[in-house]
Amino acid sequence: MWRVKSLDAILATAERKSLHRSLGPVQLTLLGVGAIIGTGIFVLTAAAAQKAGPGMMWSFVIAGAVCAVAALCYSELASMAPVSGSAYTYTYAVMGELLAWMVGWALILEYAVAASAVSVGWSGYVLGLIENAMGFDWPDLFQAGPAWTMNGFIPTPDFSVGIVNVPAIIVALGVTVLLMVGTTESARVNAVLVAIKVVALTTFIALTLPVIKAANFQPFAPNGLFGESSGMGIIGAAASIFFAYVGFDAVSTAAEETKNPQRNVPIGLIGSLAICTIFYLFVAVGAVGAIGAQPVLGAAGEAVQPGSAAFIAACALPANANQLVCSNEALAHVLREINFPAVGNALGTAAMLALPSVILMMIYGQTRIFFVMARDGLLPEGLAKVHPKWKTPYIVTAFTGIAVAIAGALFPVGQLADISNSGTLFAFFMVSIAVMMLRVKEPNRRRPFRTPLIWVIAPLSAAGCAFLFWNLPHDAKMVLPIWGGIGLVIYLLYGFRKSHLGRGIFQLPELDADAPPGPVPPMPGAPSPTDRRDD
Repeated sequence: MWRVKSLDAILATAERKSLHRSLGPVQLTLLGVGAIIGTGIFVLTAAAAQKAGPGMMWSFVIAGAVCAVAALCYSELASMAPVSGSAYTYTYAVMGELLAWMVGWALILEYAVAASAVSVGWSGYVLGLIENAMGFDWPDLFQAGPAWTMNGFIPTPDFSVGIVNVPAIIVALGVTVLLMVGTTESARVNAVLVAIKVVALTTFIALTLPVIKAANFQPFAPNGLFGESSGMGIIGAAASIFFAYVGFDAVSTAAEETKNPQRNVPIGLIGSLAICTIFYLFVAVGAVGAIGAQPVLGAAGEAVQPGSAAFIAACALPANANQLVCSNEALAHVLREINFPAVGNALGTAAMLALPSVILMMIYGQTRIFFVMARDGLLPEGLAKVHPKWKTPYIVTAFTGIAVAIAGALFPVGQLADISNSGTLFAFFMVSIAVMMLRVKEPNRRRPFRTPLIWVIAPLSAAGCAFLFWNLPHDAKMVLPIWGGIGLVIYLLYGFRKSHLGRGIFQLPELDADAPPGPVPPMPGAPSPTDRRDD
């Protein structure tokens, strides 16, 4: 279980069974911006305000700071190992197969659930546009999935809120088809969508900053720093808002499809994070200052979690109908409230067009994690099959897209984002440890990008990730160990026995059906093919 796959072996395997390198530094940065700017700022602004009030501005700063130090750790490892797999690959090279599997399994949780969350966010803007601009009343039961409450360890649905989120299903499946067609085509479409999002956010900032009122910032932290319950307050909002930044690590999963990755991956990671942080802060200030961002209270005057049954009941009251925290299309709602309804509808249209780029990058990252785990034998090799015409791992892309559509159809955006964060923070924590361990184990290995002040930055990253995870809502924190337990069972039943590293396979023949057969040389010191056993 603790066998380590060296970086040299990882790079050799990737060259043998590789994806087409087509992405340059500009495309990679745009992919990063496309993955980062999305539901976090367009939708989760409302959820953050419910947790922290105007203090959510500090939440953006805290979450951004943790992401910044994590990005520096990622950059060093991504430039050293420019292959698919992200934190999974890095952990495999440093800590061994078992922990690598757990990280890869957590990344599956991160990307798939994140794509579902963005699908739900897209649905909110589409439905707002349909109802406000077109005057069409979409059936309530098909606007959202049921409200979920935990009855012990059993989730219980409340179908009075809704049955299924139909628009979320449509967008998830549409993006899946686009990704199956090809990476380069997806990147070109994404570049256009990124431009639309940047223009929309710039317009929002330009219209809201002039009408800021100082009174809207008071009280600044109505739920305090930590809140009265898990996941509330400024820190709880930061743990949720972390979701708004995590797209940057999807850039590292594109390393194997990047030209000159040693140079371009760090540019894409750090550049996209810097651009998005500036936008987030200005948008948050504009939203709070323009109409206020005070949380709604439960029936007994208590603070309530966004997405909970008590929160839904509070938002149903006429007095709270126009509150920012109750909106499913936060930024468009702000513009309508300050007498720019046409621009608000236009921003809703921009979000409708642009948010699929985030879904694209999340499903993209998910499929590449599946691809490299299957390539290592930890998952069935059929998942890694590349389409002969499209040159993409189409089987796992289709499987992922269907799973994303189901989750988006049944769960609210806030809960999905928090669940995704639990997997993300675990993976980032492991990367922070791995970069330090590799400095000790292989100090002379070439590092095209070196994390500055490594013994300060990496511990800060690890501590920051652990701190934010601890401040997630209780239900979201519990998902990770349960999901991890399921993954551990799968590994023990399949991956442990089928692992190519464990079976002594160093290089793989092409998995495509039309590829010519060839020998499979063993690793040095490994048993011969005639002696090799599955166990």
